[in-house]
Amino acid sequence: MKNSSIVCRRIKAALWTFLGLSLMPAIAMAQQASAVGQWQDGPTLPNVPIHTHLLPEGKLMMWQSAEEPLVWDPATNVFTSRSMSGFNVFCTGHSFLPDGRLFVAGGHIQNNVGLPEASIYDSTDNTWSRQPQMNAGRWYPTNTVMPNGDVLVVSGSIDNTQGSNPLPQVWEAVTGSWRDLTSAQLSLPLYPYMFLAPNGKVFLAGPSQMTRYLDTSGTGSWSNVGNRTTASRDYGSSIMYEPGKVFIAGGGSQPPTNTAEVIDLNASQPAWRAVAPMANARRQMYATMLPDGKVLVTGGTSGRGFNNPDGAVFAAEMWDPETEAWTTLASARVKRLYHAVAILLPDARVLTTGGDNTLETELFSPPYLFAGARPVISSAPTTVARDQAFFLGTADAADITQVSWVRLGSTTHTVTMSQAFARSKFTRVAGGLNVTVPSSETAAPGGHYMLFILKNGVPSVARIIRIADGINAPAISSLSPSSAAAGGGQFTLTVNGSNFASGATVRWNGSNRTTAFVSPTQLRATIAAADIAAAGMASITVTTSDGLVSNAIAFTIGGASNPAPTLNTINPTAASAGGPAFTLTVNGTSFVSSSLIRWNGAVRTT
Repeated sequence: MKNSSIVCRRIKAALWTFLGLSLMPAIAMAQQASAVGQWQDGPTLPNVPIHTHLLPEGKLMMWQSAEEPLVWDPATNVFTSRSMSGFNVFCTGHSFLPDGRLFVAGGHIQNNVGLPEASIYDSTDNTWSRQPQMNAGRWYPTNTVMPNGDVLVVSGSIDNTQGSNPLPQVWEAVTGSWRDLTSAQLSLPLYPYMFLAPNGKVFLAGPSQMTRYLDTSGTGSWSNVGNRTTASRDYGSSIMYEPGKVFIAGGGSQPPTNTAEVIDLNASQPAWRAVAPMANARRQMYATMLPDGKVLVTGGTSGRGFNNPDGAVFAAEMWDPETEAWTTLASARVKRLYHAVAILLPDARVLTTGGDNTLETELFSPPYLFAGARPVISSAPTTVARDQAFFLGTADAADITQVSWVRLGSTTHTVTMSQAFARSKFTRVAGGLNVTVPSSETAAPGGHYMLFILKNGVPSVARIIRIADGINAPAISSLSPSSAAAGGGQFTLTVNGSNFASGATVRWNGSNRTTAFVSPTQLRATIAAADIAAAGMASITVTTSDGLVSNAIAFTIGGASNPAPTLNTINPTAASAGGPAFTLTVNGTSFVSSSLIRWNGAVRTT
């Protein structure tokens, strides 16, 4: 029995040691999440989502090949089928139009043989609208939406004989027809990285080494910008991380590279320069723009060749534009190689999918989600006007350090098309922020964005908001009166400003008040006594019938007012010089418990 007891104790000790060692990685992971982030399994998909798009309603549309597109709702984890386009949308180019519809160009007949099709998908009614065909097939083209809503389509293989389609074409939104850039014909690599530049041209960042501007006016023209520091970066990835500032990393095949470089197109003479390399060489990688302005890199392989699974890279990395330094983050569980996708979600996590025909997905929570309490957006408009201020409701206004816009992702084959990231100026007001919409149409082209507010680097859950051009939102300049005493009666508030229209409504702390339209510069609203029952501040905004929201102006509700005191008589009215102290009685009206008597300006005990 003694020996048995000893053996039992040894088994228990060994078991606890085993359990302790087994639990250590999980404990360490939890402890380090604020430094390296955290991965978790996502849903298993019905097909491989080679093409993925974040729709304006916050759901993800995905397709693999000729199958029905699927839509995944992250809020309910429900998948639904959507209507088919009528052609094979595998290997297409795609990007969102300013109104939120998805423009899709090209398609698949067989490898390297493309379709000349174009169609527009409207997620609001699940319909496709076929557009005129392009000049020839395009397999692996890139779309870029222009500030006026036109769509530039470049590259894409015609077939195995002719190779890449050399003719850039512009789909014109007004006419629904194609304009050929006949004087800008150039054979480009498949799925090139294209960005709107501050000068209004379209910048070709790769994957070929020579980078260029494309002027899409008239019949088009190319101009050289300069060579990158590293040669071909096929299946690397590129991001415009600030307006006009482009980042590119990885790519190549013999072997893949870990190098990274940047260019500032705002400079008078833009030139590429190398920045610190990644910890891992990568090909088939993804760069994803985060709401705090950092760039997340996931997936890929460091192995030689087109898609070497033996060199799969599991660790995520994050590049900080301020320091130009890299941080190695937590490692994923699943290989993400050819045909993988990474896309930012409104909850500020990154979804990774696909790669080597896997149906498994993973969700990455960057370190910022473990750095403190998240701010909350309590109210936001669905549409805002260019370069105008609007009210964003949040109880965290005092602590907000950044407001950022991330354009909805439309991505495939390491390329996020028509990608954009911008920041907004803001001021703190009662109940939230007055946020100014970016003024530049190239920095933040019209369309739908995830709007994040950040509290010391921690992002909120985003609101999806459309930036619209060619409209004017209401703007408040002043209030009359601008204050009232607490406990007062009902009164009429006059709101002065601009762009008011019949049907506009004055809001008091987000609630509608009966409003009379006086003129495009003035509204009058009835404010109930209950609205000013207690001292404080009220936020006044104006909203239109189509959902536009003005800036906010504060209305002050002061403490209950008292009439000025009136002195009638005093007793005694005289005293002998050098006499003793005495009590002075003051008679009058409107005295209160805090009233004080002053003798030649000096306060006396009262």
